[in-house]
Amino acid sequence: MIPTLRTERLEFRPYRPEDEDAFVGLLRDEEVCRWMGQDRIPEPDIRTLFRAILTDVYPTRRFDVWGLWHEGGYAGHAEVKKTGNVDGHELVTALAPRYWGRGLGAEAVRGLLRHAADDLGLDEAYGMVGAENTASLALCRRLGFRHLRDVVGDDGSVTKMLVISTRDAGP
Repeated sequence: MIPTLRTERLEFRPYRPEDEDAFVGLLRDEEVCRWMGQDRIPEPDIRTLFRAILTDVYPTRRFDVWGLWHEGGYAGHAEVKKTGNVDGHELVTALAPRYWGRGLGAEAVRGLLRHAADDLGLDEAYGMVGAENTASLALCRRLGFRHLRDVVGDDGSVTKMLVISTRDAGP
C-alpha cells in the first residue's frame, strides 16, 4: 500500500477515484505541460492514465504516486519511480500554477527525498528538468542536486539529469 506522507504544509495522498478531474486539470494545463517538457495530452488519454494508476500501479506497487494537497485543495502530483535513464529512482513533482512561488515545490521534493531514504532505503535519487525551466533548476541547486549530464531529445530539446543524496537535501 502506498503510504500517505505529510510535510509541514502538504499531504501526499494516494489518489482516489474522486480525484480524477483534479488530475486531468493539472495535466491539461498548458503551463504545467510546458515545464514538464511534454505536449498537452488529449483528455481521454489522461483519464485512461489516471484509471491505470488506480487499477494497475497501486495494486502492483509499480511505483509510488500521490496527489498533493494543500489546505484541502489539490496542489499537484508527485512520484518516486524507477527511471530508464540510469539505474535508479526519479523524483517527479508537478504543481498547479496557483501554488507556484510559495516554496511548496521544495517542500514536496524534500518530502519525496525523506520517503526515498526512510521508506524505500534509497541512497540517491534523480531528477529530470528541462534546460529552460530555470525556476526548477534553481530549486534543485538550492536543495543540493548535482548535474550529471544533458539528455538531448530527438527534437533537440535538452533535459538536465540531476542527482542528489537522499540524506543531503538542503533547506
